[in-house]
Amino acid sequence: MTHWKDRKNVGDAHEQRVAAALQRRGWTVQRCGQGTYPPTIQDALARTDSALRHFPDLIAARDGELVTIDAKDRMPSTHSDRYAISAATLRAGLLFTATHAPTPLYYVFGDLKVLTPSEVHHYSTHTHHHPSGAWVLVGTRQAHPFEEVFGTNTALAA
Repeated sequence: MTHWKDRKNVGDAHEQRVAAALQRRGWTVQRCGQGTYPPTIQDALARTDSALRHFPDLIAARDGELVTIDAKDRMPSTHSDRYAISAATLRAGLLFTATHAPTPLYYVFGDLKVLTPSEVHHYSTHTHHHPSGAWVLVGTRQAHPFEEVFGTNTALAA
């Protein structure tokens, strides 16, 4: 299995975990974005700089509220208490939120903590930068608990 396929499998599992957590909180969830395209389109997108590569993974609605999710697993640094987000992903997220307002976009990390692209941009300007410039780093303490953003588990409340 290639390195990309390994990452894709981990990402797909995280998307499913996030979707299930949202559903337990009463959200209706649908996959969207690059992961829903046929392999030929996915391969072609992987060879471009198109913002479509970074389109949100999930769209969800509850009680008339609409949100989008970009699931980011394996993102806390193994050497620090920071999330690493690609600069290209952040640029695409900022563009998405600007053009699709008022629909919010949330990054949900492997520890089920949550940040918006605007928060990542703000916090990453006040922190250490990855030497390559390809990643922005944000302290994990800046992130919001999943329940704070998406509500409590309705199965537990019953």
